[in-house]
Amino acid sequence: MRIMLALLAAGGLTGCEASQDTPQPFAPEYGAIETRLLDGDLVNFLVEMRGARGQGDVADYAECAAAQYTLIRGYGFARHLRTNVDEEGGVWRADAVYTISPALPRGLKTIDAEVTVFNCAENGIPMV
Repeated sequence: MRIMLALLAAGGLTGCEASQDTPQPFAPEYGAIETRLLDGDLVNFLVEMRGARGQGDVADYAECAAAQYTLIRGYGFARHLRTNVDEEGGVWRADAVYTISPALPRGLKTIDAEVTVFNCAENGIPMV
């Protein structure tokens, strides 16, 4: 009986289920894309969006911008160098740097621009 009273006092046996936050539907608002050619094949992408679920969403947006830019420049591949992500007041920003090249570059973080652009279009992510 003492255990039951202790659980009731602590709220453990109230008969009410814990309220769970209902997940909100993913409804991103894609904002500005700024592209800066740093040096020959080195390109910086600055993107911003609202409604991101986390860093991955805004990083994906930057990758889509990089892939489309790669194709616009007549190249087929890009290599991811770095992405910095920040969120303030519900606005997510990514500052990403890629190299672009006509042939598959060395490294682990390479992207095939055509495949990536197709995937971005399929997922509704806008590009440059």
